[in-house]
Amino acid sequence: MPENRIYGIHPVREALTGNKKLERILIRKGIDSPAAAEITELARMQSIPVQYVPQEKLNHMTGNRTHQGVVAVLAQLDYVSLEEAVQAASAKSNYPTVLLLDGVSDVRNFGAIARTCECAGVGALILPAKGGAAVNQDAIKTSAGALLRIPTCKVPNLKTAIYYLKESGYTITGTVADAERTMYQADFCRPAAIIMGAEGKGISDGVMQLCDQLVSIPQLGEIGSLNVSAATTVVLYEAVRQRINK
Repeated sequence: MPENRIYGIHPVREALTGNKKLERILIRKGIDSPAAAEITELARMQSIPVQYVPQEKLNHMTGNRTHQGVVAVLAQLDYVSLEEAVQAASAKSNYPTVLLLDGVSDVRNFGAIARTCECAGVGALILPAKGGAAVNQDAIKTSAGALLRIPTCKVPNLKTAIYYLKESGYTITGTVADAERTMYQADFCRPAAIIMGAEGKGISDGVMQLCDQLVSIPQLGEIGSLNVSAATTVVLYEAVRQRINK
């Protein structure tokens, strides 16, 4: 069994009360006990995602060891707070950049995005606590270690992070397929928070409404959209181009 897993009601509860950094908690579907309810509430208070899964999944994750219907997965990174992430980005350059991912769930895409972020000088990554890719060894490997170098923050709600970024002087740019304005018309020579959405779904409506500007990536082909990792690379390097030519 991988060493990044804790199983059993008491060990998982101890991890939560001892402020261990957890990626997520998995609980057996249909479990009905005060201890499981307490774990769920502790996880909610710490913005740790909880998934309800079949018994068979927990058996597989633990090698059929006694897990009492509860398994916790330890975080692979030392996450920072939202304030620490923005502070780290703001101190990095005259034109700090923060990247927010809205619903990007593929681990390899996420790892590739992180690698591009490190190369393009992005100061921090902000992820939703639920619905995003797991920050695991596969993501770290795909990122070529970039995830170990970029301050990464998980927030309960991206909207809260956007409000904080606005108050901190960042311009919020959302990338959507049908925006009339292209990324070449956007001004990235300022503190920039760039939001990329999941393939197919794109940026959620609530997040989109908070953006200061929406931009598209011009396309001449017929497929219709870029892979989210490729799209992120294109947008970030337009920001790099503008800044080195400033």
